[in-house]
Amino acid sequence: MIITYGVGILLSLIVIGIPIGFALGLAGTFSLLMVSNVDTVNGLLGQVVHETAANYVLLTIPMFVLMSELLGAGGLAQDLMIACNRLLRRIRGGLAMACVMAGAILAAASGSSTASVATISSAAFPTMKALGYDRGFAIGTISIAGTLAIMIPPSIAFVVYGIITEESIGRLFMAGLVPGLLTAAGYIITIAFMVWRKPELAPGVGRPNSGAGAVTEELRQSGNVWPIVGLVILILGALYAGVATPTEVGAIGALGALLLSVMMRRLTGPSLVQAVGNTVRTTAMIVTIIFGALLFGYFISYTQTTTTLLVWIRDSGLSPHAVLLLILAVYLVLGMLMDQFAIIVLTVPITYALMTGLGFDGIWFGVLIVKTAEIGLVTPPMGLNIFISSAATGVTTREGFAGVTPFVVTELIILALLVAFPEITLFLPDLLG
Repeated sequence: MIITYGVGILLSLIVIGIPIGFALGLAGTFSLLMVSNVDTVNGLLGQVVHETAANYVLLTIPMFVLMSELLGAGGLAQDLMIACNRLLRRIRGGLAMACVMAGAILAAASGSSTASVATISSAAFPTMKALGYDRGFAIGTISIAGTLAIMIPPSIAFVVYGIITEESIGRLFMAGLVPGLLTAAGYIITIAFMVWRKPELAPGVGRPNSGAGAVTEELRQSGNVWPIVGLVILILGALYAGVATPTEVGAIGALGALLLSVMMRRLTGPSLVQAVGNTVRTTAMIVTIIFGALLFGYFISYTQTTTTLLVWIRDSGLSPHAVLLLILAVYLVLGMLMDQFAIIVLTVPITYALMTGLGFDGIWFGVLIVKTAEIGLVTPPMGLNIFISSAATGVTTREGFAGVTPFVVTELIILALLVAFPEITLFLPDLLG
């Protein structure tokens, strides 16, 4: 089959170190030349670039990334971390639970998992270390808290999925809220269970380690959570009330983060330049991947791969749910090996058509894909969040992967619940229309 040659070209480019966005674009171009003429391929190249660049929804990505960067540059995330700890300081493992709470609120104010985990690492780990938390447990908690940004709206992953599938991004955001909060609750329960089974993972209440008294006192007396909570209420309120589109909500959030940082006198010239620079780099990476994936998607369409798979499944006797479980297993494996955005843009053109063709809801399927991507952020060997938190704290990735393992088990349990009970995902978007 001609599809084999296209996939072979793509894998070869990835193996030799070509960035995934360029690898997708080059593989799509070369593969299309095998099934079409040069003029047609040139026309498709121009069409992909123009339609993607002119897509109004695409503006959502840089706005959410900029909002996240500005929150980090203004130090608002550290205030949030301190305030969450103040709420839970009388519970063993309370600071770890505070990381999860802070991660959930940051997720609702940004949409970038990598930015979230980097922010929580710098704000929480020094204190966790000073108080005597197990290093692996601390890194596992910080890394898993950062993954909430890929599920709790606004989420860049949902934006990318919506662009590719043309599903409503607003409905995707609504669908991700309950699973995201359920996931956060699962993390907190996991922390409580772990510190009950192994008390040495976290210090006892009111008995900080030597040298940690000043840190504990600081955590009790500082931290202003209301600015960022107000921003979250503004973002989610405007979104769910239908006052603003997801793109407009992103712009409102970025402006709000900028004004808060300036009003609180937290934003300096160099930090603003760095935030804008990080936004440009991240956005360019994501958009390049989308360009390449759409081009490769045209090649897949030319080869009739999706139709062939549907016919094969129909003739194989596999039930639709068996196919769903098989595809989710493939996504879990891919999450261990590839970038999450690359997985979404590379596979969704096939799997979305396949699943909707079998009668499954596209919004529900999108949430399941994002959940598998969330798991892939903390599983070896890629485990991007583990690498980011380890680099920021100096803890080895081996300790980080060991510390996050119980949370991965929790993630798989929640994924099973979302598969078994689609109503968990769909009742809110159906309720709000």
